[in-house]
Formats: sequence, structure tokens, C-alpha cells
Amino acid sequence: MNDQGAFAAAWIDAWNAHDLERILSHYAEDIVFLSPVAARVTGSGRVEGKAALRAYWGTAFARSPDLEFALERVYAGDGALTIAYRNHRGQFVAETFAFGADGKVVFAAACYAS
Repeated sequence: MNDQGAFAAAWIDAWNAHDLERILSHYAEDIVFLSPVAARVTGSGRVEGKAALRAYWGTAFARSPDLEFALERVYAGDGALTIAYRNHRGQFVAETFAFGADGKVVFAAACYAS
């Protein structure tokens, strides 16, 4: 991932547009996503594969039509990136992404402030 700031901006914009396919365009087919919110929606905090992620996030959009993210900070790593943001409920969230050789996200984990 060469331009991590551009990735973060595009990712936030896609979420705020509620454009599921644009969001998913950032992810590899074999993505592994970890989230405590996923556990509440799907019964498991681990979502594997783009199809499963599409189903999970489609449900999440239906349940939260006011969903919106405000970018706070971007942390760059070697082949990884963490985006810190506030969600529509005012929660602070840090989401970490690991990228494959093709620049697609192969692993992501969302962590929420208590």
C-alpha cells in the first residue's frame, strides 16, 4: 500500500456513502475480518471471505441507516495501516488492515474504545 492517506480517505468516503460494493472493492476475496460488532450481528466475531463480509455489512447498513465515520488519524505501518475514527454513536474505533501483494486487504480487525 503506497498511499495510506488516500486509502483511508477513500475507505471513509465509501462508508459514509453507504456504498457497499465500493467498500468491498478494497478487500481480497479471502479476507479475514475480526470485530466484536460482527459477533453481535452474525454470532461470530470472525468473518471469512468477501461474500460473508458483504452479507454482514449489508445487515449492518440496514440496522444503522445513520452510520457515518469521522476520520481522526491514520497510522502507517509496513504492509499495514490503522485508521482511527469516530462512528455515528460517538465511539472511538481503530481498524487495522494488512495488505496483500496486490494492495487488497487480506486481514482487518476493528477495535472499539470501551
